[in-house]
Amino acid sequence: MPYAHSLKSLALTSSALCLVSGLAMADIVHLDDVIVNGSLCAGFDCVNGESFGFDTIRLKENNLRIKAQDTSNSASFPTNDWQITFNDSANGGANKFSIDDIDGGRTPFTIEAGAPSHSLYVDDGGRIGLGTSTPVVELHIPDGDTPTVRLEQNGSSGFTPQTWDVAGNETNFFVRDATNGSTLPFRIRPGAPSSSIYIDTDGDVGIGTSSPSSKLHVAGDAFIDGDISIGIASPEYDLHLYSADASDHQQILLENTAGGAAQIRLESIANVNRRIVGLNGGTVVSQINFGNTDVRIFGTDYNAPWAIFSATGLTVNGTGMAVPDYVFEESYRLMPLREVQSFIQENRHLPDIPSAVDVQENGLNMSQMQLALLRKVEELTLYTLNQQDHIDALNTQLAQLAK
Repeated sequence: MPYAHSLKSLALTSSALCLVSGLAMADIVHLDDVIVNGSLCAGFDCVNGESFGFDTIRLKENNLRIKAQDTSNSASFPTNDWQITFNDSANGGANKFSIDDIDGGRTPFTIEAGAPSHSLYVDDGGRIGLGTSTPVVELHIPDGDTPTVRLEQNGSSGFTPQTWDVAGNETNFFVRDATNGSTLPFRIRPGAPSSSIYIDTDGDVGIGTSSPSSKLHVAGDAFIDGDISIGIASPEYDLHLYSADASDHQQILLENTAGGAAQIRLESIANVNRRIVGLNGGTVVSQINFGNTDVRIFGTDYNAPWAIFSATGLTVNGTGMAVPDYVFEESYRLMPLREVQSFIQENRHLPDIPSAVDVQENGLNMSQMQLALLRKVEELTLYTLNQQDHIDALNTQLAQLAK
């Protein structure tokens, strides 16, 4: 062993013996490198014959700190002091390991005792695991029940507090509004197909397609064969829905063009069949054009028209309507006129005709009213025929009396 090294070792040994024995002595200052060929214990509770095990450096006392105090005095050099703190000093304080920014009065990094293994793990590829030592992506967060990331605006900067959670489990991936009743305004179910929602570089949105051709392009509709595209506020149309089938381009257009056409059009490009509601080509005539010759209104069965408007008039399908020809059956009881009179005096409307109150409360069914009026006309015809029979009988009697 070199002589200088032997002196330093002797000085260290002597200093340690003095500290152990409680003798006061001056600090030992070395003006050269110090090499400890063994383990090192620092702290008031180190003892002579300390059993180090595999420890190389041991800190041993009731307040453990490692402080890095930068004495730079030039404005161009950083001077911040840092400290590694092992547990709080106060009674009942936290069991923790932390790194403290001494000059800033902050503790940017803390690990509490009892934290699970691999709470924070950085692998050799720079991937971060939060709860795993085998992260497979840049940030990997495993958990047994709904792993969650919370984004909390806490009001510390003067803005309204708001908390959002981004989470996922076996039922859905979701965004939760934790501030407002924990509602789930956005959800994706497992198994959703690719490009269920797709936003292109130009802002076009695809539903079921990764190549939207308009502002909103809906592809693969369950009820229509082929793609459906919705163009909103396009240069030509305010609203444009069309099928991507080139052989028969079905489309619906809400149009307000420079030519003056403010209309809704339903048309097939292949057949040039148009259905138009609105102004036609700038004329000042508002029109409904549902076909070349007529307009048809359908009921529950679209194969049978319920009403047809044409140049010859309005035709209503008679299915389910009882035309009152039964009035002319012999079994039909024609209410005597005295009973009709009594009913009118009591109710102020005709029998089997809705009153003004009924119409005001329930509306007026034009088909039912038309048939009810026809029934009254037929009954009135029977009353007139009966009266004519009496008139003829009286005329016969008068003729006989005149002879």
